[in-house]
This record gives sequence, structure tokens and C-alpha cells, in this order.
Amino acid sequence: MARKTPLKPQVTYVAPVVFLACLIGLWWVITAFSGIEEWRLPGPGQVAAQAIDMLSHTWMWQRIGITALEALLGSAIGASLALPLSWLIYRNAVLSAAVEPFLGATQALPAIAIAPLLVLWIGYGTWAIAMLCALMVFFPILVSTVVGLRHLDPEVREAAELDGASGWTMIRRIEMPLAAPSILAGLRNGFTLSVTGAVVGEMVMGGSGLGQVLVQARNNVDTSSLFVTIFILATMATLAYVAVYRIERRQRRDISPQQRKSR
Repeated sequence: MARKTPLKPQVTYVAPVVFLACLIGLWWVITAFSGIEEWRLPGPGQVAAQAIDMLSHTWMWQRIGITALEALLGSAIGASLALPLSWLIYRNAVLSAAVEPFLGATQALPAIAIAPLLVLWIGYGTWAIAMLCALMVFFPILVSTVVGLRHLDPEVREAAELDGASGWTMIRRIEMPLAAPSILAGLRNGFTLSVTGAVVGEMVMGGSGLGQVLVQARNNVDTSSLFVTIFILATMATLAYVAVYRIERRQRRDISPQQRKSR
């Protein structure tokens, strides 16, 4: 099978911009020539003007900061629990057999159904919403890390054991670096979901972030504000995705020579 030709760095930046411009152009054509009412689908210009107005107020940035904080806390909690547990599942066959059949079921639980339980157990506020984010972050990281650890080259691990590597040394120098692409892929997907968890939590459990902006805009039938808030949330998720993806690509470049040498 032929290998893909690597893209030039300029293309990786220009292509998304061109694609976004095409989407905005299509959006403008629909709103300009279809006769659809503005309250159903506002045009790009109307949404841009609303975005400038909303972002010129301090309260909007405060709400963005609250949602970002909840997502970051949830990501940190979820990752700090998922990474050690994934290593235990990888190294302990009994724990693996006990836990893995339930992973699929837990991922199917909707966040909106878990939120009321968290209110009863933790109460309202930032920590309850952060825990909901943590639950959404936890399972993608756990599954991806376990898969990455299980696909390690057995010969590399055996060679490290012959050289005297064990315990924390094995984890730090062999297992985690070689499984890093899978771990970072799980972090990338999990951190993106944390933004969704924060918004769902705010809409169900109350809060002061962007979830409440969405609720207020919905109640006021303010479609332009809905679009602006959704775009801000999409931007937050994209920034988290891109940040981890950049680390992932750098890690892959660092690991590849080691893998080739070991083989």
C-alpha cells in the first residue's frame, strides 16, 4: 500500500482556512437567497456583529473563563484517574477481566442523566460540573491508553527487562513513551469532550458559564447569540484538540527513530 505524501506545512494551515471560508460562503448564500427568516438562521454578518458586541463586555469573558476552568478541572481529574487505572488494567489480568466488560456500558451513559446524581452527591457549583467533565474525559483516556499499552512491541519490553528495567523505570522509560501516541490521542479526544461536559453541566445543574448564556439566548429566541456562543465553545474545543495534537505529533517524531532502532 502506497504511503501518503507528507503535506507541506503551509497546506496544513491554509486548508482549514479555505474550508471555513467555503462554509461561511455557503451559509451567506443560503441566508441571502433562500428567504429564510433571520430569527431562524441569521446571516454571517449579523452573527459577526453580535459576536463583537458580546465579546466587548467583561461579563462574557468571565463566563468563558468559568466554563474553561470547569473543563480544565474535569480534564485534570479525569486524566489523573484514568492513566494509573489503565496501567493497572494492562498489568493485572484479573482486574482487566473484571473491569473491561463494563467500559462500553459506562461510555453509553448520557451526561444529562448523570448530572442530577452529581447534584445529589456533591451539590451545585463548579466542582459538581468539573466531576461531570471528569466522567466524560475519563473513559476515552482509559480505553485509548490501555489499547496503546497492549500494542507495545513485546521484544522491546523483554530487551528492557534483560537490561534490568523494572517498576517505575520500565513505566517512565519504556511503556509510557512508546504508548504516548495512544495516550495523547485519548487525551485529545477527552479534553475536547470536557467542554461539552461543562456546558451540559451548566445547563442541567446551573452555573455561571456559557451554558447559562445558551439557556438565556434560547429563552429569548436570540439565535444570533446562540450561534456566537456555539462558535466560542467550538473554538475552545478546537484549541484543546490542536494543543494536544501538536504535542502528539512531536512525540511521534521523537519515538519513531527509537522504534526503528529497536527493530
